[in-house]
Amino acid sequence: MLSQKLQQKLLQKLSPQQILLMKLLQIPSIALEQRIKQEIEENPALEDFSDPESPGDTAEQLPETEPDPVEELDKERDDFDITDYLDDDDIPAYRLNSNNSSADDEHRDIPYASGVSFHEMLISQLGLRKLDERQVQIATYIIGNLDDAGYLNRNLNAMVDDLAFTQNITTTPAELNEMLRVVQEFDPPGVGARDLRECLLIQLRRFDPQTAATRLAIHLIERYFEELSKKHYDKIAKKARVSEEELREAVNEILKLNPKPGNSVGETSRPNHTIMPDFFIYSKDGDLELQINSRNMPELRLSRTYVDMLEAYSESKSKSSSQKEAVMFIRQKIDSAKWFIDAIKQRQNTLQVTMEAIMQYQHEYFLTGDETKLRPMILKDIAEIVGLDISTVSRVANSKYVQTPYGTFLLKSFFSESMSTDSGEEVSTREIKKILSDCIEAEEKGKPLTDEQLTDILKEKGYNIARRTVAKYREQLNIPVARLRKEL
Repeated sequence: MLSQKLQQKLLQKLSPQQILLMKLLQIPSIALEQRIKQEIEENPALEDFSDPESPGDTAEQLPETEPDPVEELDKERDDFDITDYLDDDDIPAYRLNSNNSSADDEHRDIPYASGVSFHEMLISQLGLRKLDERQVQIATYIIGNLDDAGYLNRNLNAMVDDLAFTQNITTTPAELNEMLRVVQEFDPPGVGARDLRECLLIQLRRFDPQTAATRLAIHLIERYFEELSKKHYDKIAKKARVSEEELREAVNEILKLNPKPGNSVGETSRPNHTIMPDFFIYSKDGDLELQINSRNMPELRLSRTYVDMLEAYSESKSKSSSQKEAVMFIRQKIDSAKWFIDAIKQRQNTLQVTMEAIMQYQHEYFLTGDETKLRPMILKDIAEIVGLDISTVSRVANSKYVQTPYGTFLLKSFFSESMSTDSGEEVSTREIKKILSDCIEAEEKGKPLTDEQLTDILKEKGYNIARRTVAKYREQLNIPVARLRKEL
């Protein structure tokens, strides 16, 4: 049944300008440059003033045409005033040009390294072996099934079926195992292993000459691999009937091995992604100076050609329907360009005030570089100082880096929760993590500190926290439990 009724709704909608600003805020400087270039390519009304190939002040007028018979009707449908786009008072100079760099800025290119991939390097070694075409195909298939760490995680029987269906090669697990042995002789040592135990044994057996420590290491991995992985050195020494010194030498040989041989090649062949800081903080005579990274940012302005088109339209006595459509297109592009220029300026201003608030909030840390001087800071603290929404501050801190005299850090790392000491003073959880890390670094490696002992040490220092909290902080620092930190 159809019915008509009146109702009121309260809705909150973001304007296109606000959506554009929010998107620009959350991308770092290295991605902003690409975003600006994309906008210049998509919007012909936006120009890069620093580009020598930009059209500059060349004017392009619309051709004269005969008056349209329905001109009077079109005039009634006009929903904008052409003077809004030609009046100098409405388009001030700061909206036509955006200078994001200065003469003192350094323009640096980011170097990228390229090389041969891990699998390509292994396939190239096949040419050094005397193999027939069938063997090369099988070995190539095995190499293609290796993961990035260099391990073969597939069952040989399943690979036999795949070779039969995909490449019409009839083989057996024994033949596959024989070709796997060939691949395991390739560099880097340990490649082609099916588990960590086999990977370590392949590397140890390639040692030349074989020392007593190497032979003992092979024996320990073959017989006591599970105890080694859990660092039960007392049990191993008793079962293997070796002295502590002999065990230490064998374990040291094992520690020299690479548990992920494929990663060593993958890291060198992967392009180097250089971090480009979004902010620079300098310390001069006890004062802090903040600079926003605006390197390699183009100078933006409205295209003079498009402004001239509007002028030509306003001076034209005859206005055809095709001209009106063209002007509507020009107006849309100029509006979009002005919004983008304003959004870039507003982005820079928002970054400036937010980072200044963070710098002043953590003033003592940025002066000394001492992590114990970090104050507890959450997004709400900064949002209240700068008068912005918490989500806006979160977008500013997202994927942004700041370069300080003590290193380059992710901006989000300066935000931490607070915890009260026995004296009632609020401290940052990052300060507690720093003390926890220092305690573990200074511990006796033969008898590492357990979580209970670390909890007692922190309580002695005035930090009353539970053992499970210590374990959580230790895991966040990527520090293993005491048993796995034990050394001979």
